[in-house]
Amino acid sequence: MKTLKFKDFKAEWILAGTKTATMRLFDDKDLQVGDELDLINSDSGESFAKAIITGVLFRNLGEVDDVDLDGHEKWNSPAEMLQSLQTYYGDKVNSETPVKIVRFKLYD
Repeated sequence: MKTLKFKDFKAEWILAGTKTATMRLFDDKDLQVGDELDLINSDSGESFAKAIITGVLFRNLGEVDDVDLDGHEKWNSPAEMLQSLQTYYGDKVNSETPVKIVRFKLYD
């Protein structure tokens, strides 16, 4: 089973059902539709849910739009999105950076 890590506040969104997608950059996990996931709270290190991947989209960061971000937190502008992602991935992120948008649903 593959794992994905989320900050505590994002884990809460997932458990509440408001976050059903994640954006991954520089991903080496070969995430594919049908993969089962163990979702980990990166702040506590604990597993908080199990999920299955229902969709995977590939884009360059500059091509991502609101439809792509359905089930994901939204930003007010592309510049705000870039700045937010740079807090996780550093200055190597730009509009040409390949991104994987992973949609998932929880299961017991």
